[in-house]
Order: sequence, then C-alpha cells, then structure tokens
Amino acid sequence: MISHISKIPVAGLDPSTLAQELEMKGIDVRYGRRLLYWIYRRRISSFDIINDIPRGVLSQLDENFTTGLSAPVSSSASSDGSVKYLFETRPGVVHEAVYLPEGMRHTICISVQAGCRMGCRFCATGQNGWNGNLTAGEILNQVISLPHDVTHVVMMGMGEPGDNIDEVIKACAVLTAEWGLAVGRSKVTVSTVGVLPSVIRLLNETDCNITLSLHSPFPAERKTVIPAEARWPFEETLGLMKNFSARRNRRFTVAYVMIRGVNDTDAHLEALKMLLSGTGIRVNLLPYHSVAGDRNVSSDSATMSRFKHLLVTSGIGASVRKSRGADIAAACGMLAAKAQKSES
Repeated sequence: MISHISKIPVAGLDPSTLAQELEMKGIDVRYGRRLLYWIYRRRISSFDIINDIPRGVLSQLDENFTTGLSAPVSSSASSDGSVKYLFETRPGVVHEAVYLPEGMRHTICISVQAGCRMGCRFCATGQNGWNGNLTAGEILNQVISLPHDVTHVVMMGMGEPGDNIDEVIKACAVLTAEWGLAVGRSKVTVSTVGVLPSVIRLLNETDCNITLSLHSPFPAERKTVIPAEARWPFEETLGLMKNFSARRNRRFTVAYVMIRGVNDTDAHLEALKMLLSGTGIRVNLLPYHSVAGDRNVSSDSATMSRFKHLLVTSGIGASVRKSRGADIAAACGMLAAKAQKSES
C-alpha cells in the first residue's frame, strides 16, 4: 500500500507535468485534462466525487495521487465583510489568506511563503520566523478551497514572491490558464520588494500585474526599512517597468504604505512625482498597520487623500486603499503569529 506521504498532489500541476506523472504511474494520460478540471474548477475533496472517469482509473489515481487541496484550519470574519483564513498544509507550515469583498469585486490576498526572509522592518510576517516556501499547489489551495467566487487574486500576503519565484510562476500559470482557474491575466497581481532576477522572470514568463513595495523614494531611507534595497535598488526594478513593452491592461504599480511623519512629507511627495511622472506606473497608497512594539502610526486620511490628489493632478495614477479587517488582525502574519504562539 502506498503511503499518503508518497502520493503526488495534483493541485499545482499543469497538463504537461500531470501527463508525465500519469504515464510514469501507468495511468492513461487522456484523463489528465478531466482530472485538472475537477481539481481546479470543481474543487473536489476526493477522487470519489468524479463521475466521468472510469472507476478503475479513479482507483489508480487514489493509490498514487492526492487532490492537493485542504480546507483552512480556522477563520475569522470582520464586521466589514472581509474574512481571514489560516492554513496549515504541512506540519508547521502555517500561512494566511484574506478574502476582501467590495461591490462586484471579490479579491483574495494569498501567501507564497510561511514566514519571510526579507527582514523588512515594519512587517509582521517577518517577526513570525521562517518556516519554508509554499508549493504552487499550496499557493493555489488558498484560492480553490475557499467558499467564495473570486474575481481578483493578489500575492500580497505572507512571504516575498521573488524569493519563491519558481512556485509563484507555476501558480500564476494555473491561475490564468483556460485549463486552470481562468481568473484572467489582468486580475492577478504579484507584489515584490524588487528581487531583480525574479522581477525579470515575472515580466517575461507571466502576464500578471506587478506591484513594487516602495516605502520611500529615497534609496538610503528605503534601505533602513527594506534591506533588499542594498542588493536590488528599487530604481532598477522601476527602470524595467518603465521600459518594458507591456501588453494592454497589464498594470505596473508602486505600493506606498504611509506612516505619519516618516514617509508622508512634502519632500517624499515631490520625489515620488519626479520618480514616476510620465511612466504610466500607478501609486497605491496604503494605511500602515502597527506591529508589536512599534510606535509608528498610519498617516491620517486627510494626508493620504492630499497625496493622492497631488499625484493625480501631476499626471500620475493614484488610489487610496482603505483599511480592512482591523478587528480581525488583518495585517499579514498576525493570525499566523497567534496560532504559532498558542501551539508553543
């Protein structure tokens, strides 16, 4: 009897890879596409649910494969409609996803790692320690296993996509493919601190939107908060975005988390204008969520609105993202941190 541990998860596989795995197990490869349909579209929890593949083949599948899907271990709902989900897909591999409904738009913010190695100063995720990369299947499971119809997917949860780029690119392929989740390439966004080799791969190997976490338009100041700046200066990533011949509807964005008295001054605003004017790169202004032991607070709504207005009037697309899920610790990593503490 083959143990569960040795079985191959189907979630995360593409048709070609699945066909290879089926062939090695002596299973007719013509059933591969149907199997992917049941995994990615029907979200099955067991092969027994499948009704258009012969029972003998299903038995072979059950002996050699798993669906690769698992339900969240807990959830927490906010009064604003957002829901945070906690997953533990392997022992110790705890990660989060947040469902964010807003009108006709239903966004899921997913994680790519359990923890993070980037060491960004104001990030709650980095304080949880490092517990490994998520597989493409574990990344996708955060979308597939939830009881929501999702219109947009953002990889802005726990972890740095550029530090797990192989699995992130696999997940992007499944998310956007007709044989996969068919979310739509203009509705999938990957957020990064600017790991340059990975940004190049995202540009060339995917059609997804890309967001650069900036924090400050001043390199020396950014380096004190985002250590990756020392190795991969943000100006190099912005240069790639500016010069890349993007397809229509592919969006490049700068995420700018605003902290009162830290990066919301007129000097920061003018530097942002100089940096982004004429590039077509948008700015998403975000409120800051304080982490433990941190005295910093978010810029107020008036300051954020002023930033947006002055960016827009200078010809730079800008928006303000309102805070969501404050009553359920919605900032990335907070729910996972609580779970880890309760287990220790």
